[in-house]
Amino acid sequence: MNRSDRALHADGVIRRAAWAGLAALWALGPRALAGHAKAVVHPELWPSVPAALAPDPALERRLDRLMSCLTLRQKVGQLIQADISAIRPSDLRRYPLGTILNGGNSKPGDKLLAAPAAWLSLAERFYQASLHPDDARCAVPEMWGMDAVHGANDIYGATIYPQNIALGAANDPGLLRAIGRATAEEVRAVGLDWTFGPTIAVVSDDRWGRTYESYSQDPRRVARDGRSLVLGLQGAPGTAGFLDADHVIATPKHYLGDGGTRGVDQGNNPESETVLRERDAAGYPAVLGAGAQVIMASFSSWQGEKMLANQGLLTQVLKKRWHFDGFVIGDWNAQGEVPGCSDVSCPRALNAGLDVFMAPDGWKRLFENTLEQVRSGQIPRSRLEDAVRRVLRVKLRDHLFTEGPPASRPLAGHFALLGDAAHRALARRAVRESLVLLKNAHHLLPLSPHERVLVAGVGANNIPMQCGGWTLSWQGTGTTNADFPHGQSIWQGIEAAVRAAGGTAELSVTGAYTHKPDVAIVVYGEHPYAEFEGDVPNLEFSPANDAPLKLLRRLRAAHIPVVSVFLSGRPLWVNPELNASTAFVAAWLPGSEGEGVADVLFRAPNGAIRYDFHGTLPFAWPRTPLQFGLDSPGTPLFPVGYGLTDARNGALARLSERTGLPPMPSVDPNLYFTAGKPGPGWHWAVAEDAAAQPLARGIGHTPLGRLTLRPVDKARQEDARELSWSGAGAATAELTGPTPIDLTRQANGQMALAFDYRVDEAPTAAVTLAMGCGAGCTGALPITRVLRHAPRGQWRHLAIPLQCFAKAGAQLKHIITPFALSGTGRLAVSLANIRLDSQTARAPSCPD
Repeated sequence: MNRSDRALHADGVIRRAAWAGLAALWALGPRALAGHAKAVVHPELWPSVPAALAPDPALERRLDRLMSCLTLRQKVGQLIQADISAIRPSDLRRYPLGTILNGGNSKPGDKLLAAPAAWLSLAERFYQASLHPDDARCAVPEMWGMDAVHGANDIYGATIYPQNIALGAANDPGLLRAIGRATAEEVRAVGLDWTFGPTIAVVSDDRWGRTYESYSQDPRRVARDGRSLVLGLQGAPGTAGFLDADHVIATPKHYLGDGGTRGVDQGNNPESETVLRERDAAGYPAVLGAGAQVIMASFSSWQGEKMLANQGLLTQVLKKRWHFDGFVIGDWNAQGEVPGCSDVSCPRALNAGLDVFMAPDGWKRLFENTLEQVRSGQIPRSRLEDAVRRVLRVKLRDHLFTEGPPASRPLAGHFALLGDAAHRALARRAVRESLVLLKNAHHLLPLSPHERVLVAGVGANNIPMQCGGWTLSWQGTGTTNADFPHGQSIWQGIEAAVRAAGGTAELSVTGAYTHKPDVAIVVYGEHPYAEFEGDVPNLEFSPANDAPLKLLRRLRAAHIPVVSVFLSGRPLWVNPELNASTAFVAAWLPGSEGEGVADVLFRAPNGAIRYDFHGTLPFAWPRTPLQFGLDSPGTPLFPVGYGLTDARNGALARLSERTGLPPMPSVDPNLYFTAGKPGPGWHWAVAEDAAAQPLARGIGHTPLGRLTLRPVDKARQEDARELSWSGAGAATAELTGPTPIDLTRQANGQMALAFDYRVDEAPTAAVTLAMGCGAGCTGALPITRVLRHAPRGQWRHLAIPLQCFAKAGAQLKHIITPFALSGTGRLAVSLANIRLDSQTARAPSCPD
């Protein structure tokens, strides 16, 4: 089938969910499905890696003195990290935690665009509080980590560099080192001293939503670029600049094999130990040789065993064979995925070699449980002492005990470093070097800036789209151009270049024009995502939204040369778009400096080539949607290392546009919202007084602000939605779809509409739950009493028989909206796992 046919069957969300179960089973591999023995590691077969830093007897003697001064509570506290959304500075007096973090959506004051001064103020308060623990003879300063993974990307006004996949295309280790140094300066400006990066995964399956965090599928590029960024972030080991006040601690991640999980986030890597050692681990000797002080262990498993439980890899290989004397930190509540553990109790992980739990919200209970497990001997004192020494050793190397509070450090408060002109020029250079030219028929590029240029496409004037995930928010969503005060969209860069040369540039997202242009530049591609939202079942681009393709074809039909600028976090199957384009540029996710694209697309006003194309593919480009990566059969369309220059013939023979994929089911009649995503065929929508409007990802608010939806955590990160009514009037949140479903069979089978809910603020007025069946057709039930009587802050389960909605007026043969929650007063309720359920015994009668 071609894409136009398939668009009638499914959209991207539908097909991701429809294939999720098969993908998860496949990712486990035959060993896991069969129930295999514990994965066995042979450390003696792994290469020995010498320590990057020479022994420092004076530092170790200081460690001895410090260890003898700490109480048991202080030692346990060094092993636990809390998120700023769930801890106050004053908590550190009673609970002397060693580190804190801000997750992707956590900001000072819970403000997405928190001012730099707010970051520095909060850093100062946490630091000062850590110096005054209760009932202690000495104090240990806390350390704050953040995900500065393509610049200081959490901080309003920071320079946003291209994502790692683009930097891998640039083939410039010096560039990476300079970016690391500049990023460190911007992080230091707000008083922080630690970043969770770089990602040094060797991604073997591009369906993974974190592919853009990898430099390449080529282990050599990963090792080279990971090492360069660590040197930039930390400074070179053995020099005076190493971890000085201009640098920050790096955290290469995710150890080990996270890129080999068959495209499933937090999945299983089934490869042999040889492949794990020679491919997946290739970047680690390089970053350890560069002096990396912290390693983040992965959520994922190897041959069925969770990495946080793998003593062979954490202790025998990393710490002993590779002589790593820093500390190992877990990922966000990753301890809860270890068999026999929970988010708040996991001695198994510590005993395997984990040193610090990342426990964003359950840190207090984890502290008490870990304390008791040490006292009981479940965690040996020797393991506790080793872990604490590792944390303190890193803090001493980082001069945390001597450089003073955050506000007094040399770069602190120098907020002009955020979006500094030199940093932006560096980011612009990175954009130029990372662009990969895949097609250039008739030597169309570089363009003359004297022409009439049409700039079109949804990505043309869209800084959030060109930045991607992990930009101001975790998924990179919920922002606009206005949230990037120093940024420049691709359109703005093109406009500046063309107007400066006397040409004409026109922006039209839809491609409409009044005067026929000499050339059109269409900017389109993937919308922002991060893990796990970014996992896809295959590599077909935009299977149900062919608007970009129609735009390209319409312009070509008008005999207008077309340049495609493709924004993506991975290679994708774009054969139809390649056929419809005169020239095609893989721009990846270039970050905030869109002018770097125009630098390469256009000649200088005098006709000279200003910057030739420099980038080469860090990943093979697929010939079919089923060519997922390293282990896929067949020859790719373009291999790793491919990239045209202006001088090379860029013609491309016409490509097949047949996907070879079967149609996917258009709707799942039983699953409406799970794991943070709508079920197949459904989407969130909100309404006030007018018709319901779609709400992307179920995040945002109604036009008048009566109702706000935001992601919250239940069993995993952002797997639920909090719905908050302001009390200013009627508003509805619903899960709806374009295709009616027939639920009469399910109703006859005594199935129920079921969901998990947590009441955070009881309703002050009536609340109804409804199923909708078209205009004027609905079955609404009152659930005010249920919500008012629910205990605050506790997750509960509610199941309402489908027959109840039928009795209330819903025509079950024609359900378009299987879930609609409406209210008029104040209410805050979180929802998860909305589906049909056969367990009607939980709600044998209809609510009244």
